[in-house]
Amino acid sequence: MRMSALRLRVADPERLAAFYRDALGMTVHAEGPNRRVGYDGNDADLLLMPGGGGYTHDRGQRYWKIGITLPDVDMAAAFLRQHGVEVSAPRQFLDIGYMCHLSDPEGFVIELLQHDFEGNRPEQAAGPVDPFAQARIGQITLRTGDIAVEDTFCRALGMSLLSMQDVDPYGFDLHFYAFTDDVLPNPDPWAVENREWLWKRPYTTLEFQHVADAQFAPVPDYQGIEIQGLTRSLRDAFGDPVLPG
Repeated sequence: MRMSALRLRVADPERLAAFYRDALGMTVHAEGPNRRVGYDGNDADLLLMPGGGGYTHDRGQRYWKIGITLPDVDMAAAFLRQHGVEVSAPRQFLDIGYMCHLSDPEGFVIELLQHDFEGNRPEQAAGPVDPFAQARIGQITLRTGDIAVEDTFCRALGMSLLSMQDVDPYGFDLHFYAFTDDVLPNPDPWAVENREWLWKRPYTTLEFQHVADAQFAPVPDYQGIEIQGLTRSLRDAFGDPVLPG
């Protein structure tokens, strides 16, 4: 099995799909009124569905963001600014990764996460004409106050825990799951050395930002995830849809 799509309800699927195509280098496929956008490969797509338009990001919400992993975040950020897209300044965030953030035209948050930590990026890792040529949707990120129930649900689906990351200065930790038999470079999931390896995976991981005992609000425009190989629709530990891909 693999995570094949994130479903989002949006105001204008055609217009938003054009942003993902023109700014972020994704391809677009029409599926009736929906637009499926994504990169070539085994990572997940975004399925943009009509009926939304009232989304406003809030840190108290269950759904958070997508993460796009790619070789050169500085080059990607410069490309986006040249095309009129506002992007935060890239920086090394603790021992997590080198990243920056932006929002799409309907307010959904996007993180750009470099394959390598600051200072470790190979020369000519990407080309300035198409900095998203090697990009993937690397993460779909949800928030939770109870990682134990999320862990039980993910493992029951057949997912593996790939990484745990302590972000103690900000009061949370991160947990990453995926459909894979890949072996970690270091068997300790807390190990920092696993992280650059993780950002280079060709598939999408399900990331949880865990704030112990916190309560998070549902997001009506988050319509759940699709899993290729799933035979029936489910509800996750929070009650959100998990659908056959």
